[in-house]
Amino acid sequence: MVKTRMLPAGAVIIEADERERIALADRFGIVSVDALSAAIELEFCKKGIRAEGTMNARITQSCAVSGDDISVSIDEPVVLRFIEEGTADLTPSDDDGIDYEITPDNCDEIEYTGDAFDLGEVVAQSLGLAIDPYAEGPAADATRKKAGIVEEGQQDGPLAEGLAGALSALKKD
Repeated sequence: MVKTRMLPAGAVIIEADERERIALADRFGIVSVDALSAAIELEFCKKGIRAEGTMNARITQSCAVSGDDISVSIDEPVVLRFIEEGTADLTPSDDDGIDYEITPDNCDEIEYTGDAFDLGEVVAQSLGLAIDPYAEGPAADATRKKAGIVEEGQQDGPLAEGLAGALSALKKD
């Protein structure tokens, strides 16, 4: 927990211990979190407390196609603002629904209550967002081929031939 009255000078270093890494792997449904650390600078800003830094992790997860374990390195920027609960501006803006680049003025905001916030939980959530649920390992293509799954446009076989014939017949009419 980081106290909001007097922010630490320099970067706050977060490093998950073995127990925390096991819990995170279970929470995110992956094989393991082999390492997780972050270095986050904190500073007061107009709307709250700005947090900026990097999160680094090494995880083992299952290949989405073959199910084999694959090792993945994650290096992600962390940019957000902590704001006191109830101070978020929830007024709709003219640009709702429009994608735009995140800048220091429009980064994610996380509400906190009391006089402290949990920077470790923010790092954990950042890890969860960075995990690719469709990560593929080196055996993915061979597994697809063995299962008869082909790339789009490479379909063949009786069903594909029948469909092609039916489409040709429609085209002639």
